Amino acid sequence: MTITLLVDTHIVLWARIAPERLRVDEREAIDAAPLRFISAATLWEIALLIALGRVGADLRLLDPPEGFDLLPIRPEHCKELIVLPRFHRDPFDRMLIAQARCEDLGLLTRDKAISAYGPQGALIVPHGN
Repeated sequence: MTITLLVDTHIVLWARIAPERLRVDEREAIDAAPLRFISAATLWEIALLIALGRVGADLRLLDPPEGFDLLPIRPEHCKELIVLPRFHRDPFDRMLIAQARCEDLGLLTRDKAISAYGPQGALIVPHGN
């Protein structure tokens, strides 16, 4: 089964700067997706990580990777964020969950806290390890 994906920040960073960290199933999910999205929230989070020195200062990381479309933050995403259960506290991850719910996207992540949303949230493809 192939689904359109929204890719979590850590997966985007690993794909770009540490591809060996991606599991085979994650790479296969990305490759099989008919469409792949990176959220504007992810670019914002990467900018903060660069500013904090937690990620190298490569400004190319602020461009969507080749083969990915940019998903802007829309008003309906913000409205979904308001009603989203508070299982997860990270504001960037909460926005990704809201976007995935609104846009009917699979959310590719290893963040186990996101899995608490189950069918209420995004389809989590795969998580664990």
